[in-house]
Order: sequence, then C-alpha cells, then structure tokens
Amino acid sequence: MSDDLLGPRAQDEEEGVEASLRPRRLEEFVGQERLRRQLELVLGGARQRGTAADHVLLSGPPGLGKTTLAGIVAAEMGAELRTTSGPAIERPGDLAAIVSGLEPGDVLFVDEVHRLPRAVEEVLYPAMEDFRIDVVVGRGPGARSLRLELPPFTLVGATTRAGQVSSPLRDRFGFVAQLEHYEADELTTIVRRSAGLLGVTVADDAAAEIAGRSRGTPRIANRLLRRVRDFAEVEADGSVDLATARAALEVFEVDGLGLDRLDRRLLEALVDRFDGGPVGVATLATVLSEEAATLEDAVEPFLLRCGLLQRTPRGRAATPGTYRHLGWTPPEAGPPGLFDGDGAT
Repeated sequence: MSDDLLGPRAQDEEEGVEASLRPRRLEEFVGQERLRRQLELVLGGARQRGTAADHVLLSGPPGLGKTTLAGIVAAEMGAELRTTSGPAIERPGDLAAIVSGLEPGDVLFVDEVHRLPRAVEEVLYPAMEDFRIDVVVGRGPGARSLRLELPPFTLVGATTRAGQVSSPLRDRFGFVAQLEHYEADELTTIVRRSAGLLGVTVADDAAAEIAGRSRGTPRIANRLLRRVRDFAEVEADGSVDLATARAALEVFEVDGLGLDRLDRRLLEALVDRFDGGPVGVATLATVLSEEAATLEDAVEPFLLRCGLLQRTPRGRAATPGTYRHLGWTPPEAGPPGLFDGDGAT
C-alpha cells in the first residue's frame, strides 16, 4: 500500500508502528555484520575515553536501517538524538540555531545529508572539526562575525546517494559505512522479531515467505508483515501460516519475487508495447502516467538488481528473465531494438 493512499493521521500511525519495531541497541540489530562490528569498536572506544564518538556517515538504499543506526549510536553513547534533514537546513543561520542548542555528547542526525546547501556545508566544517561556528550578524558595512563555541557532539549523516556527498564533507566523517541489502535468512529473523513485538503468531515458513518478497529491505519486510497481519485478523483467525501469508500478499499484489503492481506494469509495457525496447524512461513514464523520477528512484533499482531490466545508451530494455517472469516466451534473437529511446542513460 502506498503511503500517499493514507490520510495524515493514518500515515502518522503507520510511521509510529514502524518506529516501534526498530532495535534500540547494537545487540538487537540484525544483519550488516561487518558494519555492526566496526561501529561497536568506534562507539566502545569513545565510551572508554569518555569523549563524543567520531562523526558517522551512513550510505545505502532506503529502508536498510540508517535512521535506526543513528538512534542506536545515541543509545549506545547514552546521549540525546536530535533529528533534522538536509533540505530543512536552508541557511547557515538554520544550522547555527540547531548546533547551538546541543548538549555535550548529543547525536545530531542529518538525513539526506547530500542535499545540504553549499553555504551551509562551509559553516558545518568548523563545527565538525573544531566544535565552533562562525555566524555573520547583520548586513552590509555593519555586519560582523560572531564565533560560537560548541559542545563536543557526534554528527550522523545519512544518504541514499553517496556520490553526491562532496569530498570535503565526506572527509570530515571519522567513520564511513555502506549498508547492503539483506539476505533472506536475516530478513526472516527480522520478521519473526517484529511479529513478536506486534503480538502476531507467524509460522516459520510464513516468515520466510514474507522475507523472500521483501526486496532485501527490512522496512519493506515490516510493512508486508503488517499487511499480512491485517489480512489474517480480518479473513482468518489472526495467526499467520504459509497459506495465509501467500493469500494476503496476493491481495496486496506482491508477487513471489517481491514485484508490486507498478513494477509489473513497467515490465509489461516494455515487452508488450515496445517489443522489449530499448525505450527511453521518459516514454515509459508517459505510458505509465508516472513521473520519470519515480521510475528511476523507486522502481528501476530493484528490477536492475534482479536482472529484469537493463539500461543501454539507447534506453531501457528487457532481458530474457523479464519474459520468463511474466510467463512469456523470450524472443530467440532478444529484443529487436526498434525504439531509439529519448536520451535515457
């Protein structure tokens, strides 16, 4: 179910439930074993020294646990978590107001850190390195610079686009980590844990079924679990066995690979209307009545990872796996490539 189909109150409740499922400590965090071990050492060393932890940069696709890890950093350090985002900090004065209110050891979480304006970044550098910030007061000839001393704090930045984080900003993080998609057994463990927190009885094979359709992403696993729970409470006795899980996921149009309705519409349009492509993403967006950015950011990454889509200089093209997944016979010579695309890369 798309979030934009929910009213503001229902969406807030959904986000509240999602937040309640997040682990609070490193020992509760499932998956990302290497990252977890590295972070354990970083935080443990800071605790022994009695200092604030080094600044942390977390990158990776949405839903893998960046926000959760920011909360864990604060909890492990016994500190308060302050949360903001790159787009919300429009001017250096906005940043000054945030950091000047921090207490010693606080953790400042900046989501979408790659979207910080350059002027804000310039002010952030001395705040990260020397725990001071220079603020310009006034305008014109009467303007003067005011230096504010800041308490030691830890900045945790999160980004889905590591390549867009400027080198000067990236270099000021003491610990940089890339989150990877989860394995099926890790997601199964997450589903079981979340089911226990939600008070839902889920059979082991049902948990594995939900995990297998979660696209390697814990956030999606938890959302699917909640939808399966709804189905089980309304259509069954409230417990979730394999048959109930499969029936629920069919109702919510999530297939065995984890593709949803929009994913399949894109593949069907590519194969049925454009003979397998290549065709430009703008043309596909027009056919599907979707924004091109939605296809590029929310749909294509998973299809590319599954081998169901390929990007060519002339546009998007189907693969033999695309035809097989749709239950169609692949052309012997592959997609004919009659469409030149429209500038897609």
